Amino acid sequence: MCRWAAYIGKPIFLEEVVSRPKHSLIHQSHCATECKSAINADGFGLAWYDGRAEPGQYRDVSPAWSDCNLKSIVQQVRSGLFLSHVRASTGTATSRNNCHPFTYQQWSFMHNGQVGGFEHFRRCGDMMIPDDYYGARRGATDSEALFLVALSEGMNDDPCGALERATARFEALSRTRGAAPHIRMTAAFSDGKKLYAVRYATDDKAPTLYHRWSETHQGRAVVSEPLETDEADWELVPAGMFCTFEGDRVEMKPFAPLGVAVAA
Repeated sequence: MCRWAAYIGKPIFLEEVVSRPKHSLIHQSHCATECKSAINADGFGLAWYDGRAEPGQYRDVSPAWSDCNLKSIVQQVRSGLFLSHVRASTGTATSRNNCHPFTYQQWSFMHNGQVGGFEHFRRCGDMMIPDDYYGARRGATDSEALFLVALSEGMNDDPCGALERATARFEALSRTRGAAPHIRMTAAFSDGKKLYAVRYATDDKAPTLYHRWSETHQGRAVVSEPLETDEADWELVPAGMFCTFEGDRVEMKPFAPLGVAVAA
């Protein structure tokens, strides 16, 4: 599975999350400690917000630790809201189009986990993406398909409900045509104003999700794994929760796709 890290708060250089900490995202790309595989070398990506509504995006297929352009970018780019991701493929090809974060208009989205057996019903999953959004389908991952379906379910007005409805639809497909575990995920996404994150699974093995407020940076990191191993104030998000981060405020509420009626 993948590793990711997001930040919202006072603008900082991206390296403060991506490369500088002892257990930075780049360090996690080859030394992850809280997932099945310690190596996440199937590409990486960044999405960041600055002076425009739509995020900047940089993705490539090389391991994050070996890309000198990435190192230069995170040393020079400053942002008050960004998403970063290192990928470990669950079956789809290593290509730039399959690297997270995915973007659409003002939205950015990244995911860690799987839709069980997606390779057996990928065509059905793609068919759930309406024509208005299908033109944005660039890759072949379950993550990108989930993002586009959630957009079509009303993410602009109801981020939690839209992702619940999209997840419920993919979970239903996995239960009928796929394999267990049907859904395991943590995801983070943003409209450039707020940062959202979710932790959910259909079994008891939901991927980890932490957050921490930094008085030094006046911002919050939201991550798969803590960025510093000697900091004791990282807070673990319980499974089955949806989080909204804005300024120094955190709002959590249950995330319950099984309670959502699934359209035929």
